[in-house]
Amino acid sequence: MSTPEDTVAGNVMRCYKHSGRETLISCSNCERPICTDCMRQSAVGVRCPECSTGVKPKRSMTRQARGIAGSGRSDIPVTMILIALNVIVFLAQLAQRGGSASIVSDFALYGPLVADGEWWRLVTSGFTHEQFFHIGFNMWALWFLGGILERLIGSTRMLAIYVAAVLWGSAGALLLSPDAFTVGASGGVFGLMAALLILSQQRGMEVMSSSIGFLLLLNLGITFALPGISIGGHLGGLVGGAAAAFALSGLGRGSMAYGRLNGLVLSLTSAVVIGGAVAGILIA
Repeated sequence: MSTPEDTVAGNVMRCYKHSGRETLISCSNCERPICTDCMRQSAVGVRCPECSTGVKPKRSMTRQARGIAGSGRSDIPVTMILIALNVIVFLAQLAQRGGSASIVSDFALYGPLVADGEWWRLVTSGFTHEQFFHIGFNMWALWFLGGILERLIGSTRMLAIYVAAVLWGSAGALLLSPDAFTVGASGGVFGLMAALLILSQQRGMEVMSSSIGFLLLLNLGITFALPGISIGGHLGGLVGGAAAAFALSGLGRGSMAYGRLNGLVLSLTSAVVIGGAVAGILIA
């Protein structure tokens, strides 16, 4: 077993049990870095083998891990704000149940209404959910993936990727299901996964065998296997997040996390974000 000090080298997280394996995943309880083989799914997120069985890790190891992965909500403000907005909208929906007004009908993605000029639905649909399970899973994924990405590349870059993913997710949903009411933050979540995959590749990791690669393949399988899921929304979000991440790295010439936000990078990223909105309006 490696020591806590062995889990980090050059700001790259390594599994606390397998020091030769780079990872972007941390235990949701003790926050130690874990690889795919070590992570255990639980009702409250991904956990390490010890935390999943109730064994309490040494306090020194937990403190060291928190120094690596971030110690709380204050270091991921954009992620927490996005989650808060989604929860507030959902609570407002619950308060409206039984009334004549409907947040879903007013803000969900619907092709004919977008074509009539209600372009804001391209964004607001990403903050609207129908069921508790729907918002619960999406908010867990946003907290988990968004938290990792925001700590690694910063709040501004993470927000740009998320907005691009939401817009391109809406465009994808309109392309495949223009007459369906579509809601949910899944497009943004898929965009975060795409960005994390690109960041993994830039760090020299084996992309599809990484923890994020495993999660992406799992969620793509669910996307095509279960009915009632917006395939276009998920794939569009994936494309939008990847495009924004590629733009932030200067078309692959720099690091998404550490490259300078110069005029070229800002112009490319803005083009991706604006392009998602334009594509959604034109498709509708």
